[in-house]
Amino acid sequence: MGGNLGCHRSIPRDPTDLSCGKRKFSAACNFSNILVNHERLNINTATEEELMTLPGVNRCVAQNIVEYRDCIGGFKKVEDLALVSGVGATKLEAIKLEICVSSRTNSSQHSPSSLRRDVEHQPCTGININTATAAQLMSIRGLTEKIVRNIVAYRAEYGPFRSIEDLVRVSHVNSSLLDKIRFQVYVERSRTPSTNTNGGLTGTTKSQPSPTSFSLKSDDLDLPPGGPAQIISMRPNVDPPLGLRDGKPAVRLATWSLQGCSCEKANNPGVREVVCMTLLENEIKILAVQDLVEREALDKFCVELNQGTLASVQTWKWPRGVWKSIVSEKPTGHSSKGVSYSGFLWDSSSGIDLKDAVVLDHPVVNGNGNHAHPQLYLAHFLVGSVELTVVSVHMQSTASAGESSSKTHQSGEDKGQHLSPSIQETLRGEKELVVLGHFGSSPQSSEFDVLRKEKLCPLILSSQFTNISTRCPQGTLCLDNIWISRSLKKIYSGHCMVVREGLTNPWIPDNWSWGGVASDHCPVVAEFYINLSSKEMSRPAMAAVDRDMMPKHER
Repeated sequence: MGGNLGCHRSIPRDPTDLSCGKRKFSAACNFSNILVNHERLNINTATEEELMTLPGVNRCVAQNIVEYRDCIGGFKKVEDLALVSGVGATKLEAIKLEICVSSRTNSSQHSPSSLRRDVEHQPCTGININTATAAQLMSIRGLTEKIVRNIVAYRAEYGPFRSIEDLVRVSHVNSSLLDKIRFQVYVERSRTPSTNTNGGLTGTTKSQPSPTSFSLKSDDLDLPPGGPAQIISMRPNVDPPLGLRDGKPAVRLATWSLQGCSCEKANNPGVREVVCMTLLENEIKILAVQDLVEREALDKFCVELNQGTLASVQTWKWPRGVWKSIVSEKPTGHSSKGVSYSGFLWDSSSGIDLKDAVVLDHPVVNGNGNHAHPQLYLAHFLVGSVELTVVSVHMQSTASAGESSSKTHQSGEDKGQHLSPSIQETLRGEKELVVLGHFGSSPQSSEFDVLRKEKLCPLILSSQFTNISTRCPQGTLCLDNIWISRSLKKIYSGHCMVVREGLTNPWIPDNWSWGGVASDHCPVVAEFYINLSSKEMSRPAMAAVDRDMMPKHER
């Protein structure tokens, strides 16, 4: 086997090994019928007992490796093993020559039938033959261009493969070729991309595919590499937008933390569709956005709403409006990717106009140089005949939206940022006031007594969760909220919701898979009785955002 490289290269013999060249195994296990000294141990398929044959790996470390492997869906490279508790760089260096990462099983003594059974229970590694493009199938060793065309044609005619064995039904694929490629491929059917967990105002709705799907031939789509071949979008059925509640004109405003939204993330067609269609389907006219890691990212959604390059946006049956955007000049918070900004999106064709916007500076900083208090982003909107003051908040918290923290939730306390006491003086002169955004903890926290002193009240209760993930679509934390002043209670319609439906898309990454959420925060929407007159706007409506032509505060 001297010329056999890769995961089956011969390991240099340890001069202290007196067991005739065979790997030393735990006395509790008998692997005498499996000779493994001539091949590396595949850490993606090895059992705990097999991992314990590695130098310095005991039962506890082996369990940690298996648990971590199951959590991430498999190791991508040998170096990833250093991230496991109990391994580290030093221990990895000692066992590096004895391990490998591959989808192939670690033992060469299994029968072909047992290999087929084992593969079905192993983590999905390799290429999914049900979603792979022709180019991805060509990367599989053993497949020719002709066979790839046959696989794609068979899949288009008969639907997805139910198992790897179904490949033998494809022309020019026999059992011999199947055995050569079976460890490079797997079968996984596409799951329903929508979580269908909306707790909204309009009752239960059914998710159905959009009238058209994304076209892979479109030059307008910036598609992430390795995504699903079929880009069928699932959107909820909605009633025609009337802008009425109980026969009265009403307007909806919302807040949404977009979780580290960069230009790259905003260019993802799945993220763009989720954000834009959520605005249209829920009749949101003003959206406060937090956690933008690049100021230009918000423009991507504004341009999409105005120009409509995605099929679902293009085929929206009702007027999309004329959208404008603004982003804070200064950072207003911190995220895992560094500083972040806040912004607003609004439909200027609905009688909504922006007067001004400013970041409320708080000079106090903590020991690491960050602001001890969140930098609030305040904007004045003319909404019909009402002058609305909207303050966007992005607070840091110890518990992320994607994870549960029952202790934090129960106590309502959090060791993240705190609202500055000086906010009272700033907000005291504002009449029609809305304070909304990511607050980092539930509204019952004493941290928000400063808001209660100004007679503001939260619309979302502590029992309503605002985070979301594909693993826990119902959420576990109440992080986002909308607080309104006493004067606004007079025109508040009494309807507030946490949008949960339509927040996933097949083109959004979800750890090692696809079909994830656009953000681990849900949009929170509130509705007010405001007559939006169809007055002519003070500025001409624009079909697209142009930084050079638009005023500084309307980007």
